[in-house]
Amino acid sequence: MSTGVDADACFDAVVVGGGPRAVSVVERLAARHPDGAPPVRVAVLDRVEVGAGATWRTDQSPLLLNNTYSAHTTVYTDESTPMDGPVTPGPDLITWARESSPPPDRPAWVAAEAAALRPWSYPSRRIQGVYYREQLARAEATGRVLVTRVLGEAVALERDGGADGDGGADGDRTVRLADGRALRGRIVVLAQGMVQAKRSARTAALVAAAERDGLVYIEPGMPAERDWDRVPGGETVLVTGLGANFFDVVALLTEGRGGTFEPAGDPARPARLRYRPSGREPHLVAGSRRGLPYRSKAAYASGFPPRYVPRLATADWFAGIAAGRGKDFRRDVWPQLAREFAWAHLSTLLDHHPGALVPGTGAADLLDRLRAAPGEAAVDEVVARAVADPRRALAVGRLDRPPAPGPVDPGTWRRWVREHAEDELDAMHDPLRHPRNTVNRAMAALRGPVRKLVTAGALDGESVARDLDGWFTALGLALASGPPPHRTARVLALIDAGVLELLGEDSEVRYEDGAFTGRSAVRRAAPVRARAFVETRMSKGVVTDTDDPLLDGLLRAGRARLHRWPSGRGPGPASGTLDVTPDGYQLLDAAGVADERVIVLGIPAEGVQPGSAIGATPGVPSPLLAGADRAAARVLAARAAAAEAGAAGAAGAVSPPGGPGAADAGPSAAAPAAGPSVPSAPAAP
Repeated sequence: MSTGVDADACFDAVVVGGGPRAVSVVERLAARHPDGAPPVRVAVLDRVEVGAGATWRTDQSPLLLNNTYSAHTTVYTDESTPMDGPVTPGPDLITWARESSPPPDRPAWVAAEAAALRPWSYPSRRIQGVYYREQLARAEATGRVLVTRVLGEAVALERDGGADGDGGADGDRTVRLADGRALRGRIVVLAQGMVQAKRSARTAALVAAAERDGLVYIEPGMPAERDWDRVPGGETVLVTGLGANFFDVVALLTEGRGGTFEPAGDPARPARLRYRPSGREPHLVAGSRRGLPYRSKAAYASGFPPRYVPRLATADWFAGIAAGRGKDFRRDVWPQLAREFAWAHLSTLLDHHPGALVPGTGAADLLDRLRAAPGEAAVDEVVARAVADPRRALAVGRLDRPPAPGPVDPGTWRRWVREHAEDELDAMHDPLRHPRNTVNRAMAALRGPVRKLVTAGALDGESVARDLDGWFTALGLALASGPPPHRTARVLALIDAGVLELLGEDSEVRYEDGAFTGRSAVRRAAPVRARAFVETRMSKGVVTDTDDPLLDGLLRAGRARLHRWPSGRGPGPASGTLDVTPDGYQLLDAAGVADERVIVLGIPAEGVQPGSAIGATPGVPSPLLAGADRAAARVLAARAAAAEAGAAGAAGAVSPPGGPGAADAGPSAAAPAAGPSVPSAPAAP
């Protein structure tokens, strides 16, 4: 291991971003490394922690959790990985926690957390970061790669000779750091992960108002990078955002301040908890456009949820849609998904709660009626005519929202929140018999095939931007990417205790008259006023207004461009991600010319690499690992080309037999001064 930077060194690869994608690239380099060859020299750069990156940094609170199962984390390929590189075995997170011997730099707290991990439990982000960090060391221990770890912020990417130099497309690339250091490499891999956005005008105005008037404003961003001690205890704090980060923030401001939870002793709902306050927590008033938090995951007797098998939105149906072009999601896809969600709900009632249905209701009749329903309103009508118990009502257009849109009076809103809490507790306790949990599992099964329609080019770009990016992706997150069940149970206990209050649908927080004010579709007598405001949202990796200086600089200089969804109605809308080649993921400039020495992996280029934002799961095809394998192949191809050029140059320097004049008989065998061209690595199947 090396942490120093030789100013004259040229690495085989410089990887910008030190999280799981960097680890995977290094592991793939070790796996593809030719026997007997010198080790591949790689510099891995990260502004927070090499090996873990910002999301999985190992110095964060143990209250910040991953929302996927422990058994679903690996950095190693298997037979499911769509690649042409060799499969090399390695420990997934659970195997590592059970079997690994602790290296000297492993934090002391890891032992207790590792012992508590189960395949179906939810690990802390910090222990996952230790896992990633140790897999980087494991790859280096093979002797096939030599890793230089560099802490710092990348601010520019230059061709040889400087940002405007004449190194040309075939020259090496230099990554400039904020402190003046430089890393030169034959290939640069950009793997920054979840890049954040610059301050918007609205955010900047709120920061200025808070500073001027002595208020507290926690702006959007990663929870591990915010100072939560600034949030005052014992007073009202407005919160916007009820997604994944919301549950982290609530944990930090309650459990993190000494509050505790205990079973409430409710025999009807065993998952219900009681909160014991510490006196240091704030009174949280939280809202969002949806008005309700993400739906909880559930606890299953077998540990994992059973696979949902669609009856209407089947694989054959998706194949038929994928064969077309220019489809509109709202018109051509959503109605079938709505039918499937309605069937998921109704079929669970048929199997487990037949008394909730109108007498005589049968599966065949319901399926026929759903197939005949032309759209969302007609699907809702099928459900309404079949369901006799109003507590089992369902509107497919409001799967992530309260029963009806506002305005609504405070009493009705309180009743809706109470019913929502009871529904969530029931779903956690008895998930296989709960219709709303079946709907959530249906969404988990269907959103992957929906994204594949985008990859296949079946959906018009205007519809992708308006519908998938506009509302469907958020709906999928709210239903199928929710928190661990114990996290939801604790949030519901805080509502019961009066520590947390939901503001309502269509929530909005403003700065007015020296304070923050919160309004929603709930008709309160006056807005909620507070001197503290927390925004729990964060950027989703969109590069349009990124605060990453390297990516921002490339876009401004025309050395990168935004990817656009193809559309038959003119220039397609931008996806908010970088445009790269579809085979090798080389960066495309404003004119569409590829930089063969710059590869972009993961979230900043997800428009071309769908699914690459998702961590790798054993036995599941992983775009993240497939991309890392392609990048490794490219690095090794560039190294081989450089070695051949060097050998040819050395041979050209020796006078050939027949005297000096023989050397003038033809062109030199040496590579041009600009450096060798880099042959393309084979594309993954």
